[in-house]
Amino acid sequence: MSETADKLRALGLAVIQTEQKAIATLANRIDKAFVHACELMLKCKGRIVVIGMGKSGHIGGKIAATLASTGSPAFFVHPGEASHGDLGMITAKDVVLALSNSGETEEIITILPLIKRLAVPLITLTGNKTSALAKAATVNIDVSVEKEACPLGLAPTSSTTAALVMGDALAIALLEAKGFSAEDFARSHPGGRLGRRLLLLVHDIMHTDEQMPTVPSTATLRDALMEMTRKSLGMTAIVENGLHVRGIFTDGDLRRALDKQVNIHSTMITDVMTANGKTISADCLAVDALSLMQTHKITALLVVDTQQTLIGVLHMHDILRAGVV
Repeated sequence: MSETADKLRALGLAVIQTEQKAIATLANRIDKAFVHACELMLKCKGRIVVIGMGKSGHIGGKIAATLASTGSPAFFVHPGEASHGDLGMITAKDVVLALSNSGETEEIITILPLIKRLAVPLITLTGNKTSALAKAATVNIDVSVEKEACPLGLAPTSSTTAALVMGDALAIALLEAKGFSAEDFARSHPGGRLGRRLLLLVHDIMHTDEQMPTVPSTATLRDALMEMTRKSLGMTAIVENGLHVRGIFTDGDLRRALDKQVNIHSTMITDVMTANGKTISADCLAVDALSLMQTHKITALLVVDTQQTLIGVLHMHDILRAGVV
């Protein structure tokens, strides 16, 4: 490794070590002020309005997003825009969470009287306990750091990391206090993989009506093969008395039948089908259907109602296309 590379590596490590130290000091700040802030947000009947300027604003946006996705409705308001009309977004039912390392950010100080007039709780994350913002707060949480990781001491680095971590601590404490579950998280993330795993049901992706491969119990093996070819699912359900399930015939059953050198024209499908094949309810999660398939090493399930009437067919490819895994 060259001298330049060694120097760059040392600089990178120094930044991480400085910020690690800043984070470690936060453990002592999980105190009465932290608990009070959590209690104010738990009692909030409206939304948590996060404000911050510059780099603190970027951190504030992330904190607002984390709060909102973990069960605490929140949004970010730019303090500069707040003094030009956006303050109307804050209601008397809200709680304001303000971020400012100096505690003297002009754009936030300017709107303090308006926030006070609304009589909403004001929680602040500052690096200066004696600042104007900290003194005006209902509760101030100290996120001060010994030094910035920037060697010039100018670019917000350790201070923004500390604020972000404290914001995460608040959000997760609220999540636990509210009993927010993985299912709740999925409902706010329906487009993500977790959302699909916890929300997507069998009836959302199963084949129904004319898409279902079916043959009557009086059909021959040839009839079943023709139906499998038409529907392209590698299987067909065998039904009687309407759509009451009698069995299932799959590619695997076909291979076993051919090994016995059966006559496809004269062999009845009931002689080579799998009776009592695996079935599932339409209201089950798609991920549970996948688990059932994997457990029994099969690629398709018959979807039935409480009377064992066929209402759909689910193939493993349907689950994969839906992005459940």
